[in-house]
Amino acid sequence: MARLIAPDVSYHSSWLEGAADFNGTRRDGAGAEDWPLEDLRDPQTFSRFVDWLVKDALPETPRKPEHVPCTYLWIVEDDTFLGSLAIRHELTEFLLNEGGHIGYSVRPSARRRGHAAKALADALPIARELGIRGVLLTCDEDNFGSRATIERNGGVYEDSRNGKRRYWIHTV
Repeated sequence: MARLIAPDVSYHSSWLEGAADFNGTRRDGAGAEDWPLEDLRDPQTFSRFVDWLVKDALPETPRKPEHVPCTYLWIVEDDTFLGSLAIRHELTEFLLNEGGHIGYSVRPSARRRGHAAKALADALPIARELGIRGVLLTCDEDNFGSRATIERNGGVYEDSRNGKRRYWIHTV
């Protein structure tokens, strides 16, 4: 059964396979935007990447302007990396309108098996522990899979902004 874990260097090979599975498409919740995939093939660079993901949850960690502390988690099953999930500890104006508190993605070869729904369900208590009482989730208007995942976890539709559906889930 799939579970959420902190990023771990022992998943290096499987993470690379998972990243390749996306074939260049966006990976929400991965935190890898500034890390070229080719560079991450190197074990030392991958180790720095994992360390950076873990430390990004700490408020004192240096980050880009407009970026907030974020808890990165990986969706794994046994020794296989299935996807990523990120819990943003607070909302900027952009996150309030389009990004939300939680972003996630499941590698294409592992989709339609309930992994995203379970990962989101498992992430909600973590968000509550972080002090987030109302979790905002967003998805593209035409992303019916993500929409179903959010609704399956109790997401209440509020509105749409800039092509994004906005949902709230209470964690208390």
